[in-house]
Amino acid sequence: MGISAEKTSLIDALIGCVGEEHVLLGDKVSARAQHVWNQTPRKALAIVRPESTEQVSKVLALCHAARQCVVTHGGLTGLVEGDRTDETDLVLSLERMQRIESVDVMGKTLTVQAGCILEKVQHTAHSHHLSFGLDLGARGSCTIGGNLATNAGGLSVLRYGMAREQVLGLEVVLMDGTVVSSMNTLLKNNAGHDLKHLFIGSEGTLGVITRAVLRLRPKTHSCNTAMLACSTFNDVIAVLNHLEQELAGQLNAFEVLWKPVVALNTQTDLTGAVKAPFDLSEPFYVITEARGANANTDGPRYEQVITDCFHHSWASDGVIAQSEQERTNIWAIRENIELMLAHTPNYVFDISLPISTMDTYIDNLHIELNARWPNTKLFSYGHAADSNLHIIIAPPKPITNTELALDEQYDQVNRMVFEPLSKLGGSISAEHGIGLSKKAWLKYSRSEAEINIMRSLKLVFDPNQLLNRGRIIDAC
Repeated sequence: MGISAEKTSLIDALIGCVGEEHVLLGDKVSARAQHVWNQTPRKALAIVRPESTEQVSKVLALCHAARQCVVTHGGLTGLVEGDRTDETDLVLSLERMQRIESVDVMGKTLTVQAGCILEKVQHTAHSHHLSFGLDLGARGSCTIGGNLATNAGGLSVLRYGMAREQVLGLEVVLMDGTVVSSMNTLLKNNAGHDLKHLFIGSEGTLGVITRAVLRLRPKTHSCNTAMLACSTFNDVIAVLNHLEQELAGQLNAFEVLWKPVVALNTQTDLTGAVKAPFDLSEPFYVITEARGANANTDGPRYEQVITDCFHHSWASDGVIAQSEQERTNIWAIRENIELMLAHTPNYVFDISLPISTMDTYIDNLHIELNARWPNTKLFSYGHAADSNLHIIIAPPKPITNTELALDEQYDQVNRMVFEPLSKLGGSISAEHGIGLSKKAWLKYSRSEAEINIMRSLKLVFDPNQLLNRGRIIDAC
């Protein structure tokens, strides 16, 4: 099917704006994958790649005038189908907007374009003896714009907070091309509404983040990492409480892994697995990491705090990393999710719930899943100290194995995962957002009044519902 005259006119205007080589059409679109985990060819009317806020403004103004739907793309590492497109969508990719504009060492800020890869920001901060408080497993692919649009969490939330805590200023382009520039560099600025927080976590539904002023922190000089085995979940909580109390703000990460995750990722006959650091005989495992300012004293103090966990019988086995390679191997047990995703079909979840309810929740979920589909694999792990769990569920394939049957299975799995959360005061999304895939379940985490306010905000900023249409909510 050919492109209409109106779309042809729009594409010509876009080419005039960003250059012909940066408006991808036809085979150049389908040559791109749907997702970092899904190599299915991309479908879209076009992929437009601006290089500046000014070009983003012009592109969106043209699309607004033509009533063209736009879907924003960053690193394509999201888990809620926010980047999904079809032949009618125009993709706005910020992949060319990767420039780090400036570093203010004294003010501890970094000004960056939104397409910059997280890992590049981290390395730049380190080169100036500073650090950036956000860290994710997808650090080598995810972008700052995507991190902020989803209010990403990650491995260091316990110490530094979510993505919104790492931002001082933003520049955003609205769907009609209006540029809202508030590149604040001050830690304290209470001059009216802090508009950046409307856009952080909005998943690109209110505007496109193009630039940001990021808050940096002093670089830590010590890093101590351990992995412990626990017999009960109460022991896990006891270890957490002890570390938080005794490490005086140095605790940077506290990850809990149920045994199926550890057993799979240390199964040495599998490519990508690592050797288990000790005997795996317990149901729960903790990876903990502390960062401090004094390498000479922090190590012995950390070792003593970990030793205390054994003296109190909260941990039955464990290891403290003695080298960077040992640290890397420990974290590989947590971060190597590809082995879990090799089980198909699989359904990936990112939820929040009080830590005191996690063990019972997972036990009940396991019982319900296996009552419906015997031999279902359930992999549970996550940043439990900040209430976040990641769950990968791999039930047997439906007997009919059709797309409809898989959709029905996915719907049933969603219900089993999400329904109990409302009673526990949990959330259907801890750090990946709602996108398209969780929209139908938003009612389990947000009240009708809250959802109505979200609709009102969408209609204020994008009354024609052209920008990332259908993500989070349907405005009408």
